[in-house]
Parts: sequence; structure tokens; C-alpha cells
Amino acid sequence: MRTIPQPTRYGRIFPPDAAWLARRPAEPALEPDLPIVDAHHHLWHRPDQRYLLPEFLADLDCGHRIEATVFIQCHAMYRVAGPEAMRPVGETEFVAGIAAMSDSGGYGPTRIAAGIVGFADLTLGEAVEPVLEAHIRAGGGRFRGVRHSAAWDAEPVIGNGHPAPGLLARDDFRAGLRRLTAVGLAFDLWVFHTQLAEALDLVRSCPDTTFILGHCGGPLGYGPYAGQRDAVFAQWRAGMAALAACPNVVVKLGGMMMRLAAYDYGTLAMPPSSAELAEHWKPYIHTCIELFGAGRCLFESNFPVEKMGIGYGEIWNAFKRLAAGASMDEKQALFAGTAARVYRL
Repeated sequence: MRTIPQPTRYGRIFPPDAAWLARRPAEPALEPDLPIVDAHHHLWHRPDQRYLLPEFLADLDCGHRIEATVFIQCHAMYRVAGPEAMRPVGETEFVAGIAAMSDSGGYGPTRIAAGIVGFADLTLGEAVEPVLEAHIRAGGGRFRGVRHSAAWDAEPVIGNGHPAPGLLARDDFRAGLRRLTAVGLAFDLWVFHTQLAEALDLVRSCPDTTFILGHCGGPLGYGPYAGQRDAVFAQWRAGMAALAACPNVVVKLGGMMMRLAAYDYGTLAMPPSSAELAEHWKPYIHTCIELFGAGRCLFESNFPVEKMGIGYGEIWNAFKRLAAGASMDEKQALFAGTAARVYRL
């Protein structure tokens, strides 16, 4: 067992422990010929972690057929100068460069960052349009949408993605979202399970916007939600059922390592197997597929965040175990087709 200085701080990103990950032998890839589009990953160089093209390529070398990936904003390489609103365009420039390297064919068959989702402050309202246009230019034909996190909880231990509540209801935010929709972009929606009613109000008010709901709708399992599994699931399921009735919403399957806290990856002697992870996440992922259907669900690795608790090959094995009862057409949608459609790859 690892020695850690304090209980696991769920909701926070920390560098993966390579030695700990190596304690579980790598699993052979299940269904290695099944095409996959990884619908959600990050690239960054932080003071405590580097996860750029070489690191991602090392994870991709695991036996699964990853045909393309979608990069999601993570505050990487923002510009340090110029207008504040334009600084996030630096992230798109950075990722487009890596995508161009991948497109050269010199780094393997995967089309890395074939789709790019960046950040633009939608509370700028109508004034966000020049920022969106700058992202589109910088993306070199790959820019597909924006993620402006609304994830917020009153308990500081949760670790919020937005500094204050109520973002989705703001008039200026909704004006910015309308501009996003008008220029043909999608919106990556990131909220916690306690905010699904707020998300529903937004989705209903913007029927022409494509909403891509992240991380199974953000179920929480730590802090004040620890020990409340049944209550959390019931509230979460009700919120997801309401969203599933809106045809302009799709949902990403995965991304629950930090927030659901289904097991303590900080204190386990070794990572879980893919079968163990699948069992932890099954109630949420199976419910999403039941409610939305395979044609509105897409699997995501959320790497390197999920690498805190499991390896890349193993997380895709877990997803394949979870989809074992699906037809081949359903599998093709879950693992590649839905992502290719909503991100226009």
C-alpha cells in the first residue's frame, strides 16, 4: 500500500504514480479490432506533470484501435499577453500544432486531436463571437466547440469548476451560447449531479444547441455525499432521465475517477482490474445507455486525469466489458460513431 500524507483529496488532479500503476500487469486488449474515438482527453505541461504527445502516444500503445481523439480544454498554454478574452486561443494554437504533427503520419495511425474543444467566456454575450472566430482560425479546421464549466457545489471540499453558482441561468451566458450555436459549434456541458435541473432548463431554452454532457452527468460520492450512494443515484437518475427526453443532448460515458470516488485510488495496494472498475461504474454507465441509447452515448478516457486510478488500456477494457451485451451496431456507436457525428470528425 502506498504511503500518502493525507486522505485522498477527491476532486483534485494529481500526477499519476507510475510505479503504482505498474503493480498490476497490463491486460491484453479486449476486442482489439473495434474502432475507438476517444471523445475526451487532455494535453498539458504543468509544474508537476507533463502530458504531451510522447506521453499520450505511450498510453495509446496498449493494443486498442484508437482511430481518433478529441481534445477538451484544460487551461493549457493560454497566452500571457493580449486581451484577456483572447488568451484561451493559445490553447487551441498549441493543440492544433500537436494535431498537425499527428496528421503527418510520423506518430502512428491515431488522428490525435482530430477535434478540439476550447474555452471561451460565454458571459461576454454577443462580444464572444470574435473569440470563437479566432478559435476556429487557430484550429486549422479542427475546432468543434467550447467547454465553459458550470460545475459548482457549496462545499469547498468538492473542488469547483466554476467560482460561483448560477452560471447557466445568466442572460449574458445564454447570449454567448446563442452566438456559439450560430457559428456552428457544440457546447460541452460540465455540471455536478446536483445541478442537472439547471442544465435541463438551459437545454430546453436552447433547442438548437448540441449539448455534450460530460462525465456521466457528474455524480458526486465524497465530501457531504460520502455514504449517500442510494440518494445520490436516485437524484442523478431523475435528472438524467429528464435530460434524455431532450434530443439535443448526448452524454459522455466515463470521467468519474475524481468525482464519484467509487474506490480510494489513493490507498489501494494496486490499481483495480478492468473488471473491478466496470463493476464500480456499471450502475451509472448502464443507466446512461438505457436512457439515452447507444446513438447518444460516447465513451471517453478522460486521460490523464483517470490515470490517477487506472491504466489507459484497462479503462478501455472496462468500457468494453460494460458494453459486452450490446449489438455490434451499438458498440460502433458507443465507441466511435456517436463521437464522430457530434464532433464532426
